[in-house]
Amino acid sequence: MKSERAKMDAGEWYCCIDPELDALRMVARRGVHAHNSMRPDERGAMATELRALFAAAGEAIIETPFHCAYGMNISLGSGVYLNSGCVILDAAPVSIGDGTMLGPSVQIYCPEHHRDMVLRKAGLERARPVVIGKDVWIGGGAIILGGVTVGDGAIIGAGAVVRRSIAAGATVVGNPARPIRQS
Repeated sequence: MKSERAKMDAGEWYCCIDPELDALRMVARRGVHAHNSMRPDERGAMATELRALFAAAGEAIIETPFHCAYGMNISLGSGVYLNSGCVILDAAPVSIGDGTMLGPSVQIYCPEHHRDMVLRKAGLERARPVVIGKDVWIGGGAIILGGVTVGDGAIIGAGAVVRRSIAAGATVVGNPARPIRQS
């Protein structure tokens, strides 16, 4: 029988109300708390405790406040910038490529709760990965949902809700996010 973590890692339906997952989220909360509560001149671009959570972290800057669910599924390239208020619910892998910038309050949501009310109430969810390419610019307040890939050099307008993958070099805006023509 698979553990809930193994199901989560496999992209299957899993119960998020689980002691092992609770313990992993507690580790992440400690790292996030250390990052968010340290003086900027002491923490630098990212607190050591937060960096230790991540699967990979190049020379990235994360402003406070910041929140992530697990941290262990986040990979940041070199030159990545996350402005204040960013949230990454990383129940699946989240990869952010070199030189990518996220504006304030950008949110990345990998988990999807079950549509059946009884199963949702029981904590059933599944998670899909998010891949953000190199040199992407994501405007403030944008939301990226699980299963999305954003191609290199794309621009996502402030407040956009991205439900589908975005081609390299495309500019998208709105809810749901749609490409706009460049003049």
